[in-house]
Amino acid sequence: MESRGAFTSIGVKGAFRALVPGDYEGGVASVYAEFAHGRGWLEADRVLTAEEHESMRQELRTWAAQDRVLSEVLETFGPPSVLFGGSNPLYGKTLGYLAEQVKEPMIFFHLWNGTDPDAESTWPPIYGEPVLLAVRCGTGPFRDTFTFTPEGKKRRPDTE
Repeated sequence: MESRGAFTSIGVKGAFRALVPGDYEGGVASVYAEFAHGRGWLEADRVLTAEEHESMRQELRTWAAQDRVLSEVLETFGPPSVLFGGSNPLYGKTLGYLAEQVKEPMIFFHLWNGTDPDAESTWPPIYGEPVLLAVRCGTGPFRDTFTFTPEGKKRRPDTE
């Protein structure tokens, strides 16, 4: 994980801190799930066929070029293989999709809902349902595996 940039001095949380807003537990869990999947340890609720997985991978960059919400992800790609985060439709979460073949990389949809950084309260969230910030897929350098939506680019933390 460290060699890919998915683990810093403060763990996986540090790798996400520069890419997505807030305390992103669903994203952190997805990295550990990726590790478990690569070893054949991850039990999935649903597994994509090789054709479904390949089709999804080919469509991701174009599909994520515009802003999306949770319901659009589910309508387009169906229920996830694994869900990271609660089932409450108001809160952010990460949806993970995996193929039958363990060697194929998992696909993650990182969804967020919260308040603006200067807001006095964390309730109510900004949106009626979580918005897609990024899709993550691949085994290369961690930052390079993200495809950000316009909303995801807008909300990226300023780490300079």
